[in-house]
Parts: sequence; structure tokens; C-alpha cells
Amino acid sequence: MNRELFDAMNYLEKEKGINKDILMEALEAALISAYKKNFKSATNVRVDINEEAGSMGVFAQKEIVEEVVDHQQQMSLEEAHHINPSYEVGDVVEVEVTPKDFGRIAAQAAKQVVTQRVREAERGIIFNEYIDREDDIMNGTIQRMDGRFIYVNLGKVEAKLPESECMPTETYQVHDRIKVYVTKVENSNKGPNIFVSRTHPGLLKRLFEMEVPEIFDGTVEVKSVAREAGDRSKISVHAEDPEIDPVGSCVGQKGQRVQTIVDELKGEKIDIVEWSEDPVVYVSNALSPSKVVKVLVDEEEKATTVIVPDYQLSLAIGKRGQNARLAAKLTGWKIDIKSESEAREEGMISEEQADESLEGLEYEDDSLDFEESYENMDEDLFK
Repeated sequence: MNRELFDAMNYLEKEKGINKDILMEALEAALISAYKKNFKSATNVRVDINEEAGSMGVFAQKEIVEEVVDHQQQMSLEEAHHINPSYEVGDVVEVEVTPKDFGRIAAQAAKQVVTQRVREAERGIIFNEYIDREDDIMNGTIQRMDGRFIYVNLGKVEAKLPESECMPTETYQVHDRIKVYVTKVENSNKGPNIFVSRTHPGLLKRLFEMEVPEIFDGTVEVKSVAREAGDRSKISVHAEDPEIDPVGSCVGQKGQRVQTIVDELKGEKIDIVEWSEDPVVYVSNALSPSKVVKVLVDEEEKATTVIVPDYQLSLAIGKRGQNARLAAKLTGWKIDIKSESEAREEGMISEEQADESLEGLEYEDDSLDFEESYENMDEDLFK
């Protein structure tokens, strides 16, 4: 039996990736427990497992004393000298106490511990594999659904897609293949719990990394993402090299790169804006597609007042305040939007400043790239 057991352990290590040393330690502990239980022994014992010889032995550990009180845990100095004359009082002697029918007990204990440890080790391997995938995209297949979760098969484990993390514009069917963003990996007694999302801003960031080589290799950096899943998102990008156009890199030729992401997100509109360390420029860019006359910055409160032309006020605010809300999330600045006429009434800008700003806007409009402006256009605003 012993030889077969060792062969089984070698197989598990090779095929399942379970460390044989862990199995050996667990087996030793199980054999000690089985010995004490079956032979009603309170003695400290050690199990010696010799893989080369294919044998197992049980050794009781006894302390050498001058006067023996407990024969199970103690040994007289005279008895000890029969084993080795060099023993002294206080030393610990090991005596083999392997029972004749210990093989049967060992087989039962081995079966239990190997089964248990195989399950634990497999769960640990899966957990270690997927913990490294937190904050990453994975492909999966929808297996089943209940009232709380959609269960997505990721290969070795089922992930849970909560209803709150589903995009409102999507319908899900069993056997559908979907991309999901891994938000959390937890270990439990029943195995790893993996939670995924379709609405997390990180999903958008990872999709851009997959579609835009300049982001993947670090030439272009994603600075921030603001998302209202299924409806509209904003993403800010930056390139250290002034020769590289970060927005153009993300849009791609004829909008092909961003369109692939839009298709994956079932038509979710995406505004790509250039990041700037200057809050005036950054907030102005973030409010795209609207144009900005002036940005007043309160550094202490991290707040801005943005003045836009009267005819662009509704565009700057967006449907139900969405454009302004996403711009604030993207930049991390509070944004209060005022029309040009309102700002003049409150003395925030003069007539001359407004005229100068509008002249600059007219020039800027003439220089806009059609493909870039088209991607940022909200068709609903022009119906």
C-alpha cells in the first residue's frame, strides 16, 4: 500500500501541481491523530515516512527521568542506557511503537487527508491564478442566471456578475460570450469567489489598452476615466512626447479603434479628451463637445466656474446634467457652469473678454478635425 501511496502523491504533484511536501506533512499529522485515536495513546509520537524504502513507522517520544511516573511519556535512565549509554536525564528518547495493523489505519488516514488536501490545494491554485487577474479583463461564457447573479464561466471557475454590475443596455443569454472586468477575488472554504463587472470604469480602460498599442506600451497614458455605463463615458489621455497625438491614437484611423470599443459596449458614447496639469485647459477639454469661454479656478476649494456661450449651455450641461457630471468625475474638480450672459450680469467677464474669447472659438472651430469632432458629437442634441 505504501508504494502505491507514494506513487499517487507523485502523480498528484505532476498532474495537479500540488506540492508533495504539503501532502506529506498533512499525511504525517493525520497518521499521528489516527494512532492516538485508535490506540488511545496520549504519548508524543512522530511518524517517520521513508519514501525510498516505501515504509512508515511510529515513534514514541519519551523523556528520561530519575523516577518514572508515566510509562507512556517517561523512561528511566537505566532503560535508556540499554538503548544508548550516552543518554542523560532530561534527554528525549524515540522508541518505535508501530502497531502490526498500522497499514490499515494508514490507508484510511491517507485516503482522507489526500482527498481533503487535494481539494484545498486545487482551490489554492485556482485562487492564486485568479488573484493576479484582479483589475483585468477576462473572456467568459454565461453559464446560468438567478435572481441575484449571472454566472460566467472563466475556465476553471464560475465568476459572479451581480445584477447591479450589468449594463442597462444589454440583454444576457446563456452561452453568450462576454468580456468582464474582475473586481474582486476572495478565498473561501468552498473555493475562490470571483466577482466581475460590465459597468466598472476599469473595463473601459482595459479595452483601450487592448485596442490602442500606444497605451499598451506606455507611449500614451490613460489618466482618468469617468463612466455612466451603457450611456456615455469620458476618458482623458496624455503623451509625454509632444510629437504624439494621444487623442488621435485612441480614435484611430477613421475612428476604427474607438469604434471597436463602442461596439463592445453596445453603443456607449465615448469622449476622448487630452489631459493637462493646467485645470483651466483640463476642465475645458473635459466639457467636450461644448466650447468654453473662460474657466475661473478656486484652488483652495478645488472648484471651477466655467463660462460657456449662451447657445452652448445645454450642450455643456448635457442631458440631465450628464456632461457636466462626467467632466467633474474625470477631472476631480467641482464644475459650476454659467452662460456668457449670466456671467456678464454677475461681472465675471466683460464684453471685451467675451468678444475675444468668441473670436478664439471661431478660429478653433475652423481647425477641428472632422473625425475627432464627429466621435464627440451627441446626435440627440441635434434632433
